Amino acid sequence: MAASWIKDAIFYEIYPQSFYDTNGDGIGDFNGIIEKLDYVKGLGCNAIWLNPCFDSPFKDAGYDVRDYKKVAPRYGANSDLCRLFGEAHRRGIRVILDLVPGHTSEEHPWFLASKRAEPNEYSDRYIWSSFCFEGCGGLNYVAGESERDGVYVLNFFKCQPALNYGFLHPAAPWQQAADSPAAMKTREAMKDVMRYWLARGCDGFRVDMAESLVKHDDEAKSGTSAVWRDVRAMLDAEFPEAALIAEWSHPRLALGCGFDAAFCLNDPWTGYPALMRDYDRADPSKPDNSYFRAAGDGDVNRFLERYLPEYEATKHRGFISLITCNHDTVRPAFNLSERELRLAYAFLFTMPGVPFLYYGDEIGMRYQKLPTKEGGYFRTGSRTPMQWDNGRNLGFSTAPAEELYLPVDPAPDAPTVAAQEAEEDSLLHFVRALTALRSGQDDLRDNANLEIVSAEKGGAFVYRRGALLLALNPSARTASARVDVSGREVIFALGSGTAEEGALRLAPQSFVAFKALS
Repeated sequence: MAASWIKDAIFYEIYPQSFYDTNGDGIGDFNGIIEKLDYVKGLGCNAIWLNPCFDSPFKDAGYDVRDYKKVAPRYGANSDLCRLFGEAHRRGIRVILDLVPGHTSEEHPWFLASKRAEPNEYSDRYIWSSFCFEGCGGLNYVAGESERDGVYVLNFFKCQPALNYGFLHPAAPWQQAADSPAAMKTREAMKDVMRYWLARGCDGFRVDMAESLVKHDDEAKSGTSAVWRDVRAMLDAEFPEAALIAEWSHPRLALGCGFDAAFCLNDPWTGYPALMRDYDRADPSKPDNSYFRAAGDGDVNRFLERYLPEYEATKHRGFISLITCNHDTVRPAFNLSERELRLAYAFLFTMPGVPFLYYGDEIGMRYQKLPTKEGGYFRTGSRTPMQWDNGRNLGFSTAPAEELYLPVDPAPDAPTVAAQEAEEDSLLHFVRALTALRSGQDDLRDNANLEIVSAEKGGAFVYRRGALLLALNPSARTASARVDVSGREVIFALGSGTAEEGALRLAPQSFVAFKALS
């Protein structure tokens, strides 16, 4: 059962450390998000994905959870997060939290107990071998850091021990089955975390590394899928309007086991990098053939050949979410001009699924080359403070610059909300026009009506969504397609398109939306 509201959702992803600081400590907070809720609503977004905000030592930016039921003091108190839920709901905005079910921090009380030599109720909450020099069956592990005579499995960084959801086919005495009592206790503990926040106003969860639970799983992720079907059954019975969104770039699997939506992310086999990120970040001299680069040699079919089979298999079961960017990817302004950004966003917001707008992408915030912060590595440059105005620290915080979570964009022409509010034809206003278009057209919210009309390389890309015909030409050349647009009116345009003898000709770098006349 899907959350009924998800089909109409336009998400805004907020990295809380970097959104808005109200107490002058250089770090964003819940009160800052509350103060900017009207801005989010004014963007046309009616849902927020909030990156990790639980108590953490922040060795991986909060994805190393120390206490699932306590918020990190840097952001405020539990009561502040609950107030955020309430204030958002008052404005018609849903809020989902980032759930990290596959691992915890090495400082979590569960793990501190699990490390002890004497058996206790948490001894099997994590995955341990039975001997200190045994290894972990090909899985990454840490040895030599506990009094317990064994080594423990990792799920990501060294600081993130894997929670025990069992093995699909246990092959060693220390490997427990996915339906073993210990694995089931882990599952129930995570359900308890979900219940805790849903009961306090949370609207659902974006699930980090959703496919990573059961170890030595098969290609179909049978073990992990069974866990999520069990979680979905609990939600359907107790919180039927709770949404689950998977970080799992395999929609067929994710949407088949209870998720409402699954991201189309940077994995090459999804086709998504061909749209905006077909470049070598380490070697800028290599050509950038991203589809939305006007000077490139991109081909939308490199995306469609991967996307369409997943879409056709899942369009009646859930949503594939396309993103402008997220906290793990390089911002699109790294390699796209403002015009190219507009065309990319026009595509993303008129395709099926549930779209996600990363904070700051609506003003074209730039990727900053920065040293790693809290395990961010190259991703750190996409997590810099939101740029509100040309005041101190670009309006993010009153703290001294050296005390900011991350430095703001130092460029004299750094884009800001205030500047783009005052500019009638700004990227910010264009994004608002796109969200209004999406919200105002039922056919753009119908997930099962995508039809590809024309997608020849070098020609216009044309696709139909019910009574709407969308035509796109990101190249620097005029492009055409054998499409009859008679009996249709233009309802949205960037650039221009003209009908000539049964064909549609699109000017360079143009997007046009046509609607059939009633």
